[in-house]
Amino acid sequence: MNTEESELITLVEEAKAGKREALEGLIRRIRDDVYRLALKMLWHPEDAQDATQEILIRILTHLDGFRGESAFTTWAFRVAANYLLTTRKRRAEREALSFEQFGKDLDEGRSAATPATSEAEQALLVEEVKIGCTQGLLLCLDREHRLAYILGEVFELTGAQGAALLDVTPAAFRKRLSRARARVRAFMARKCGLVNPDNPCRCRLRVQRAVEKGRVRPDHLLFARHPVRSPRTPALRKRVEEMETLHRAAAVFRSHPAFAAPEALLEGITALITSGAHPLLE
Repeated sequence: MNTEESELITLVEEAKAGKREALEGLIRRIRDDVYRLALKMLWHPEDAQDATQEILIRILTHLDGFRGESAFTTWAFRVAANYLLTTRKRRAEREALSFEQFGKDLDEGRSAATPATSEAEQALLVEEVKIGCTQGLLLCLDREHRLAYILGEVFELTGAQGAALLDVTPAAFRKRLSRARARVRAFMARKCGLVNPDNPCRCRLRVQRAVEKGRVRPDHLLFARHPVRSPRTPALRKRVEEMETLHRAAAVFRSHPAFAAPEALLEGITALITSGAHPLLE
């Protein structure tokens, strides 16, 4: 057991004993990873925040169900995965397109015009389009394949780890991941200029249409100004560049910032804990 896992186990035991500081400590340790998973599954930050809060409450109220048979992070992610496979968030369902529909949308409306007033603003809008578009692409996958892709390609879990989270055999997880990976790679190889320079689609050429369609609001950017857990380091950029030669599609997703869960989320759960209204504290 590594140091991080040992510290988590200590927090779990203290939380079970009723220590509110331990509950808050657990939330702080796992909230960003749970939020990142929810964001990749649900696309919109508001829906991801709502889902993360519900997942964290489920984790806290079911701590007695953690027996230590697996790592705590594995157990917590299993709770998150079960929730995300069954939740019905209207926005994600409404925005989801088939790969064919998504491709048709990318083929239309490219424009060199820009609503930006400065290079800095233009850079933010291009980043917004890049992240929003690739996040939206994941919605073309059904939930089971989307989750397998996120766990295997974005979070880089092994087959055994992914299988444990989804309660399937390693072979079943690998098959699910392989199918999802093939669909995403094939689509991006045909359509995405980031993956294949021969494709005409470029993020900067999508900005104007995205603004006109209301998918991007310059005064309310969802991703480009989103708080991050850690900045993109030179080492991370180099790693992504090296990966692109073999797994260019995955590199695009892994190049996304490590988004941090909004502080409001922690404040809401902390208030619940402090008030004594949390079921675990009754």
